Amino acid sequence: MVISKALPASCQLSLSKPAFRNVFFLPLSIDQNQSKSQSCCSKTICKGCAVASRVCQTEVRQYPTCPFCRHPLPSSREESNKNMMKRAEANDPEATWRMGLKHHEKGDYGGAVRYWTKAAALGDADSHYNLSLMLLVGEVEEDEEKQYHLEEAAIRGHPNARYNLACHEKWNNRFDRAVKHHIIAANLGYDLSIQALK
Repeated sequence: MVISKALPASCQLSLSKPAFRNVFFLPLSIDQNQSKSQSCCSKTICKGCAVASRVCQTEVRQYPTCPFCRHPLPSSREESNKNMMKRAEANDPEATWRMGLKHHEKGDYGGAVRYWTKAAALGDADSHYNLSLMLLVGEVEEDEEKQYHLEEAAIRGHPNARYNLACHEKWNNRFDRAVKHHIIAANLGYDLSIQALK
């Protein structure tokens, strides 16, 4: 099959399995461009596994469904947005974070802060990290919360936040703390921390 050559090695295995057993539970890449969120259930899946799922479902002439919840895949962007909004209204942290991202991309920083604050309260690390960046860049005022959101994101396992904390500690001449943050970020697979430790 030609399409299998374009997939990551971990996803190629799933092409030989039935459609109902093709989702792998391997750690996702730090690079969020290599994964996608399902609008029906807000689960994140690598793009290779998503393609493998569709290929398997097409081979058995099954209508494409979500590999997690088996909900039919949306047929349009509007239907996808409607599903995501429904998940956000149900207090799903991933969907709420994504809605904040959509508002931020449109330049609606107030809407982004509202969604990310809600998602951060639900425990979403990406929302804490994005709020810390908005405070750092100056898109939002409240400067005293910048460190809080950065620390919360790092505690929840966000590698970029951990790296930024390491840089903050280094700028304040607390090198022992900076090294500890770099080690944690490196263990999470963050390349810049690995290079900083060399």
